[in-house]
Amino acid sequence: MTQSSPLRLGDRPISPGARKPFFFAGPCVLESRDLAFEIAGRLRELFAERDLAFAFKASFDKANRSSLGSGRGPGPELGLEWLAAIKQELEIPVLTDVHVPEQCAAAAEVVDVLQIPAFLCRQTDLLIAAARTDCLVNVKKGQFLAPWDMQHVVKKITDSGGKGVLVTERGSSFGYGRLVVDMTGLAHLRAIGAPVVFDATHSVQQPGGLGERTGGDRTLVPALSRAAAATGNVDGFFFEVHPDPDSSPSDGPNMVQLEEFPAILDDLLRAFEAGRAASS
Repeated sequence: MTQSSPLRLGDRPISPGARKPFFFAGPCVLESRDLAFEIAGRLRELFAERDLAFAFKASFDKANRSSLGSGRGPGPELGLEWLAAIKQELEIPVLTDVHVPEQCAAAAEVVDVLQIPAFLCRQTDLLIAAARTDCLVNVKKGQFLAPWDMQHVVKKITDSGGKGVLVTERGSSFGYGRLVVDMTGLAHLRAIGAPVVFDATHSVQQPGGLGERTGGDRTLVPALSRAAAATGNVDGFFFEVHPDPDSSPSDGPNMVQLEEFPAILDDLLRAFEAGRAASS
């Protein structure tokens, strides 16, 4: 795999094997402008205090919902307007999902990282459209995909002119309504050569666990994030956080409460340091 090295998140370099991890964090979906600014501002302070690279994550549209009645967000026009304001006023990088090729160019005018959802990780036209922007492209590994098969996904992006690609582990399907994380799979992702991200909150989802809604168990997030950090094979981490997760229209059961996130983060950083020392 060939891509520029090191990659940059805003003005911060990120690369495989870096001494400090980087983070993507924010709510699942944009709910209101004020709430997005509140979460982004608190996260900005949190990561600045620890001198960590960070991009604010939020979706303008959640196209993959359990039912037609599920809320999807404000849509691309208003959602990108909010994300542009957060980026400009708080001076932080931002990340958002794209679901169809036509969204990539417009989103790339605003955000620093385009994210390909797990269910769409093999959609060639979407990958090519994202690669043709100036954004980093973060691809979530499909729940149905072996980690070594992500090399083909990465190659689609790099061969299409992508400026930089990251791969994210978010758990694999285990029977019905459950995900598991194979920690050895992180080593296989590392072998591809792209920075590896661990999605600590989607990995505890229970798809369809609440009937017409996805369930989850946020109490498992701290242990999973520490375990991934301790492998020494992860470069960045993805967390969905919210001041009141149970009020969120999407992914509430697996999101971390914002007040509890600093302690989770500090425990993760200790495990990350130990994992890096052991792997080196």
